[in-house]
Amino acid sequence: MRLLLLFTSVLFVFTTTAQQGGWTAQIHRPDGNVIVFTFNWKTENGKPVWYIKNAAEKIKVQNIIAAGDSFIVQMPVFESQFRIAFANNTINGVWIKRGAVKTLVLPFNATPGTNRFASGGNSTQNISGRWAVTFGEGADAESSVAEFVQKGNLLTGTFLNASGDYRYLEGIVTKDSLLLSGFDGGHAFLFKALIQDGNTISNGKLFSGGGGKQNWTAVKNNDAKLATESVAMFKKAGQEKLDFTFKNLEGKPVSINDDRFKNKVVIIQIMGSWCPNCMDETAFLSDYYNKNKQRGVEIIALAYEYTTDWQRSLNSLKKFQQRFNVQYPILNTGVTVGDSLKTEKTLPQVTDIKSFPSSIILDKKGNIRKLDTEFNGPATGSHYTVYKKEFDQTISDLLKEN
Repeated sequence: MRLLLLFTSVLFVFTTTAQQGGWTAQIHRPDGNVIVFTFNWKTENGKPVWYIKNAAEKIKVQNIIAAGDSFIVQMPVFESQFRIAFANNTINGVWIKRGAVKTLVLPFNATPGTNRFASGGNSTQNISGRWAVTFGEGADAESSVAEFVQKGNLLTGTFLNASGDYRYLEGIVTKDSLLLSGFDGGHAFLFKALIQDGNTISNGKLFSGGGGKQNWTAVKNNDAKLATESVAMFKKAGQEKLDFTFKNLEGKPVSINDDRFKNKVVIIQIMGSWCPNCMDETAFLSDYYNKNKQRGVEIIALAYEYTTDWQRSLNSLKKFQQRFNVQYPILNTGVTVGDSLKTEKTLPQVTDIKSFPSSIILDKKGNIRKLDTEFNGPATGSHYTVYKKEFDQTISDLLKEN
C-alpha cells in the first residue's frame, strides 16, 4: 500500500508539474544531427499521456511509469522507450530502442512549444506534387517516389520505396531548403535537401536512427512510378498450396490445414513486430477482418522476429495484438527476420521473402492466387486508397468462386 501511495504521489507531482500542451523533442545522434518531433502532453484520468504527432498521425502513449527519480515512457508497439527526468521546464533523458543484436541509446530532450523546425525565412518555391527520387549513388542507387504537400512554409509527405514507405513526415520549406522528420518509436528520420528550383532537389541527406545516412536527389515528375521487381515474390514451379504449422501467442499449434481455414479465402500476413509498415498493415487488416470475416475471410499472421527468444517475441507480438485488437491468429514462426533461410524454413513453396510486410492470398481451395509485396500505408494518401480498393476487389472476386 505504501508503494502504491508513493507511486501515485510521485506520478501526481510529475503530471501536475510538467507543462500541459505542446512539446518539441530532440533525439541527438553522435554525428551532431538532431531528429525532431513534437508531442502533446495531457492528463487523462489523473495520469500523464503523450500524443506524438507526425503530420496527420497522432500516436497515443499512455504507459508512463515512475522509476526512482525518473520516468519510463514506453512506446505502445515497438521495443522502444524514453527514460526521462523533468527539471526547470525541460525534459532530459535518453531514447532506448532494442534491436536484433544491439540496443540503441541516444540522448533526448524536450522543451515546451510546437515548432518542429525554426524557419529561416519564407520559401522561394512550392514543391507540392510527385517526385522521382534517387537514394544513394552508382551501383548502390535505389529509386523511390516522393509525394509532398506544401502549404506556405509547412511541408508534409512521404517517400515510397519498393520495400515500403517512410510513413508520416512533417517539416518546413525555408528559403531554398527543406527539412522533414518523423518518429514512431520504431523509426526516427530526418531529411534535409536543397531546393534548386521548382523541378530539382539536390544535396539531399537522410539520417535514420543513430547512424544511418544516405544521399538523395529528386526531380519533379508527376508520372513517376515505383519499380517493385526487386522485392517481388512468386510461387515456385509446381507449388500451389502452402503447408505450415506454428504456435500462436498462447503456445498452441495452428496449421493452414486446420478446419477453420477450409473453404475460406485466407490472407497470409508476413510481418514482424519491429516493422513500422507492418503496424499500418495490421491496423488495416484487423479492421478489414472484423468487418468481413462473416463473408468467409480468414487471416493468419506469420511473425519473423528479431531473435529466437520466445518470451521476447511473445511480449512484442502481444503488444501488437492488443494495440490493434487483432482477432485473427498471430503465429510466431520462431525464425528470425535476419535468417537468410527464413523462407525455406517457413514457406518453401514460394521464392524469397524480401519485403515486410508482404502477403499471400489463398482461394477457397487453398491454392495460392496472389503474392503481394506492394503495401502502401495511410501516409501515402491516394496510393493507400487504391491499395485498399484493389485488395477488397481481389478478396471479393475470390469469394464469388465455387
